[in-house]
This record gives sequence, structure tokens and C-alpha cells, in this order.
Amino acid sequence: MKDWGKKIKFFDGGTGSLLFEAGLKPGIPPETWNIEHPEVLCDIHARYFNAGADYVMANTFGANRIKLKDCKYSLEEIITAAIKNAKSAGAGKVALDIGPTGKLLKPLGDLDFEDAVSVFAEVVEIGARAGADVVHIETMSDTYELKAAVLAAKENCDLPVFATVVFDENGKLLTGGDIPTVVALLEGLGVDAIGMNCGLGPIQMKELAREMVKISNLPVIVNPNAGLPRQVGDKTVYDIDADTFAETMAEITSLGVWAVGGCCGTTPEHIEKTVSLCRDIIPCPIEKKERCVVTSYSKAVLIDDSPVIVGERINPTGKKRFKEALKTSDIDYILREGVAQVKAGAHILDVNVGLPEIDEKEMLIKVSEGLQAVCDLPLQLDTSDPIALEAALRRYNGKALINSVNGKEEVMAQVFPIVKKYGGVVVGLTLDEKGIPATAEGRYEIAERIVKCAEKYGISKENIIIDVLCMTISTDACGAKTTLRALSLVKERLGVKTILGVSNISFGLPRREVVNAGFFALALQKGLDAGIINPNNEAMMNSYFAYRALYAKDANCADYIARYANETEEKPKVTGSLTLSQAIESGLKEDSYKLASELLQEFTPLEVINEHLVPALDRVGVGFEKGEVFLPQLLMSAEAASAGFDAVKEQILKSGETPEIKGEILLATVKGDIHDIGKNIVKVLLENYGYRVYDLGKDVSPEAILQAVGEKGITLVGLSALMTTTVPAMAETIKLLREKCPNTKIMVGGAVLSGEYAETIGADFYGKDAMSGVHAAEKHFGK
Repeated sequence: MKDWGKKIKFFDGGTGSLLFEAGLKPGIPPETWNIEHPEVLCDIHARYFNAGADYVMANTFGANRIKLKDCKYSLEEIITAAIKNAKSAGAGKVALDIGPTGKLLKPLGDLDFEDAVSVFAEVVEIGARAGADVVHIETMSDTYELKAAVLAAKENCDLPVFATVVFDENGKLLTGGDIPTVVALLEGLGVDAIGMNCGLGPIQMKELAREMVKISNLPVIVNPNAGLPRQVGDKTVYDIDADTFAETMAEITSLGVWAVGGCCGTTPEHIEKTVSLCRDIIPCPIEKKERCVVTSYSKAVLIDDSPVIVGERINPTGKKRFKEALKTSDIDYILREGVAQVKAGAHILDVNVGLPEIDEKEMLIKVSEGLQAVCDLPLQLDTSDPIALEAALRRYNGKALINSVNGKEEVMAQVFPIVKKYGGVVVGLTLDEKGIPATAEGRYEIAERIVKCAEKYGISKENIIIDVLCMTISTDACGAKTTLRALSLVKERLGVKTILGVSNISFGLPRREVVNAGFFALALQKGLDAGIINPNNEAMMNSYFAYRALYAKDANCADYIARYANETEEKPKVTGSLTLSQAIESGLKEDSYKLASELLQEFTPLEVINEHLVPALDRVGVGFEKGEVFLPQLLMSAEAASAGFDAVKEQILKSGETPEIKGEILLATVKGDIHDIGKNIVKVLLENYGYRVYDLGKDVSPEAILQAVGEKGITLVGLSALMTTTVPAMAETIKLLREKCPNTKIMVGGAVLSGEYAETIGADFYGKDAMSGVHAAEKHFGK
């Protein structure tokens, strides 16, 4: 990495595409050719080195125990041979290539986070032993799996770690992440270079690359496909030739990208011409971006000019019902508190589950994971227990806000290493071994000490947010003045962000919201960046929206108008009751079952389905298609709907009737492809819309699909393929079904497909996303 930034670095191209051209058949793991046809791999790597590539990827993309569980060779043999082949092909660097497992992680799928870390760790250990120069994690579409892979790499070798992800044309990952969330996560985890690959051609990636360079403090890598694939006879070809590819890559490099190469369909010619046009471009220096950012899996919250609200309600202090929920593990109650704060306007949710009677570590993990399943806001992990903090932060999907560290040497020594390893923005409390200073200057001195100590651990000040602490005015008449003075000092002298638990100011007083709202307004005026408040409190939110409008932080008063324009003088009472539709849309499974059961006391099963369950699913589906709802929310809503359907089915069976089936559909991932994420998602949705689904699994031969269609009388088949090398198997399956079952309709989907491509291979329906499968079924069965 020492010479990065002095000249553009070049990666190789679509090795998988060249293996297919060399005779690799669908259904044969490409990695087995490391042992059975090493001469082919050596030749491909040599051609890329000769074209000018500085880095080639060893043929280890799918080399893990999940994808190769039935392989006759061990991982040790396959990975060692792959590194050896690449090393022998030229003098450049060899990257241990790590691709996705092909599975969704819990709670969306069945792969546990730590199991994913273990899968990747095994690969890293072998690759490092075999002599890889770098670890390159690529083609990731889920930030959670990406985090697992990065941790595995960082914990099991000392090699540089690069990570690239797959965005769609809107700059979104499969699970909803975008460029700011990916950048924040990877910077926090301490990788050496970040970027994007696959999914799109260079033209579509150009603006995405511009956005990534604009906010990244790390070198950016861009490895596009050679455009979009199409079928010509029995061959898969791409629509961007080497000259056009190279010209566009030169434009991308001029944006400040430090490394370029190719993915599917890019040949040594593509790389050679890219090197020719880009080798003399001097990389733009990376300017330091001091962005204070926290994220969830899909949402980044920038703590900058406009203040943010941290919802305080997930905290047992002074809350009898909440304490009971923690003791009885009533997670749905806690999740409802979170969902309510999201709807009330919180930007971040505080999560504090500290009670002496419970296992705080396990509960913090459980609640955090539960909240991440039903809402997309970043979380503030709030605990004084470093063991609980590390356990929850490790499994957190994103870059969390961490509450907290303080000026005690022992605490800083415990917390800062955790923050450094996993990333995050850490709250610094202005107290130390002597307690909380009575003066503003004393609190400022502790804040300064915290910032300087964090720097020694490699934590820059944009990842520190200082809490100068509120002391109640009921016992300290000058408490508010001292806090506001300390706030000003920290802002002016240290230049870091600030946060306050605002409601502490009124402890012990009547009508606390009056004091809280007034103090909140004063703190905002002094530059408070984040307020820990109850977003359900109207007075507090009034102060917030009024401040933003008055201080020109709300363009054209748009947010103020949106909130208050249609209000009547007499506000309706908020009862806090939850409807079945709201439970489904929020992904609350237990509530969905309970509420559906209650409705069945008054309405028929068909009425509950048609008037509550299906409309709620439809609304979530429309939001998904508009890009307002993302895959995790879609799947959790589907699971909640499934719980509601379970209640309906139980009622129907009690009456002696049989639940209605709209139609029967067969799904399969085609021969040679072991990725079944997309297929599994479609299955969940179809079943919730009332279809019976026969799932043949992955790597299914055309003959097996034909046999199942014939035996079950299937009239609609769904085929999935993620890899360009397996699309011919999809075309072969379609051809066979056309010959033997001409009345059977076929829908296809997968990252490597397009509508035009689907048409050329003879499909009846193309699914660009999971909801498209539902629409195809509704159209086919006339529902």
C-alpha cells in the first residue's frame, strides 16, 4: 500500500467469464479448476498481468465451506493451489478473493453472524498461509455479511484488506445500504481501500464513484462489468467493448478514484486498454473529511449543522412497565417503544437495558438485533459494561453511537480499544475519578483530555461527541448556566460535536416538560448537536422544530410546515393502540398474531385476509418498489404477516374448512448456481400472498425441474441465477420446458439479468425485485 496514491493501481477482470469460455461447465465449482486445470488459471492470470494489472484475484471467490461443502477437495488444497497459480503467473500482487456465502444472515436468513465470521476466518487463515498479498472482499450486497468478512480478515491476518460492494443503479445494496452507510461502516472497521464492483457497467458506476470519492477518507476502487449481458446463440456477451470501457474508466479515474479494474465480461483487452489510457493519470490526493456519522444497515445520520434527536424511551430508569418487559423478556413491548419513537421523529434510538436482575450483555444484543429488524434508524448502545458493549457492538449492523466513555483513565483504556476495532461515534462524559466538576472550565478540561486520549488510540475527533452533563436545577440553581457555558467552551475550543440528556435538568420538579423544553431551546441556541429526549413529548418537539425554522436550518420551513400545517387546534387523543396493519408494516410478529386473533372474534377469516393482511403487505410492497422500504423491512413485514396468517389458518382449521390456495408455483436456482438468497425472498412473499410454493433449492438441473413440473402439474416456474456462468443453464432449462411443457410460464430473476436479457432466453416474466415475482403470479393466476 506504500505506493498507493503515486499512480493509479489496476486490477484484473472477469476471470469467471474466461473460465466459462475455456470450457468450465455449469454445475462445476470454478475453484476446482485450481487443482484440475491449473494451466488454464495460470494462463488467465498471466494474461491479466501482461495487460498491466497490478493485482490479480486468486480463483477463490466461492472457496468457503458453505459453497464447497460437497467438494472432493479440501479448502486447504483449493485455496493453496489458487494462490500458487496466481503467484506463478507474474510479478504483481495476488489477492485472496472472498465473495459472499450465498446466504442471508439472521434475522433475515438462517446464517448466524458469528458462523459467518467463522466461515470467512477459515478462508483468510488458509489464504494468508498460502502467501496472499492482500485480502479482497468483493461483490457484497449486505452490510452485515460484509462486516463479518472484514472482522474475519482483520482478526486472522495482518494483510491489507480491500472491500467492494454491489450497488444497483440507484446506489442501493440488496439489503438497503447506500454509499454513506457503506463508507461509514468500512472506515470504522479500518479497511485499507473501499469501492464497488459487479452489477453495473462503468457508465452507471461513474456517478456512484463520484459520490463515494466525495465522502470517503480511503482510496476508492471501481471494478465494473463490461456493461449489461445478453444472449447471442449459446454465448453470453456484454454490450461495452474494450475501447468504450477504457474511455469511461479514464473518466472515473479522473474523479479521484485510485484503483480500477473489471468484473464480469471484462477481458485482458479491457484491462490493457484501461491501463493504456489511465497509467499517466496522477491520483488526486485524498482530502480529510471530518464527518460525524452514525448508521444502521441502510440509513446514515450525519451529525452536522442541523441537530438530531436521540429517542430516550428504551431505558428502564423510572419506567416500571419497561423494567417488567426486560425481566420477562417481552421484546415486542420494547420494539413497540422503538417503533413509536421512529414515527414521532427520532433520528437515533438510545438502547439502555441495564438492570441488576438480568444478563445485560445478552439482553443488549437481543434488543439491538430486534430493533434493527423492525426499524432502520441507527442505535445508541448505552451501557457502562465494556463486556456488554463489545458483544453488542460486534453484532451491530452499521456504525453505532456508543454511550459512553468518560475521563477516568481505566474507563478510557477499556472503551477506546473497542471503539477502534469496531468503529463508532463515542459519547464522552465530562466526569473523572473526582466526579463531575462544578465549573464549566472543569468539564471542558475533561472533554479535552478525552479527545486527546482518543487520538492516541487512533480515534479522530469527528468520532467523539461530548456530553457536558446536565445537573438538575432543583438542587443546583446554576446547573443550567454551567452546562450551557461548558457546551459553548467545547464547541468553540475543541470543535467537536455535543450531546445532552436534556430531561435531567428538571429532575425533582413538577411539570418537567416546561423546564425541559425551555432548556432544550437554550442548548440548541448554544450549538447542541444531539439531544437525548422523548420524541413523543409535544413540547420538546415544538422547541426542536421552531429552533430549526428560526435558525435557518429548515429550508423554506419545509419540515415545520409538514408537521404543523394540517393540525387542528384540538388535537386527537393518541391512545397508543396498535392495529394489525401497523403491526405488519412494523414487522412485529407477536403483535400481528395477537391482533389477527382478536379480529377473528368479530370478522370472518376472509375479511381479515382481504381487509387487513393483504392490504398491509401491499403497502409495504409498494414502498419497496418506490425505494422507501428496503429488503430487511420487507422480509420482517412478511414474517409478521405470516404470523397473522397463522392465526387465520388456525381459525379455518377449527371450523373444518381448508385454507384457500391461490395457485402452485415451483422455484429453483439453476444448475451450477448455489446462491439462493433471491429465490428464498420470493418464496417468503409468495407464500404470504396465498400461493403454495415448491422449492427445489439450488444447483437444480433442467431435468429435475422438468420432472417436478410434470409430477405436480405446475403452470408457473420461477428460476434464479446470480452468476453469469450459470445463465446458460437457465436458458437450457427454459428451452427444455418450452419443448416438453409448452403451457408452463416461466419467470426469471437474478443480479446478472435484465428485462431484455430475460426476453432473449425465452422467459415470460422478468423479476427485477422480489415483489415482481408476486405481480407475475397475480397476473398468471388472474388474482
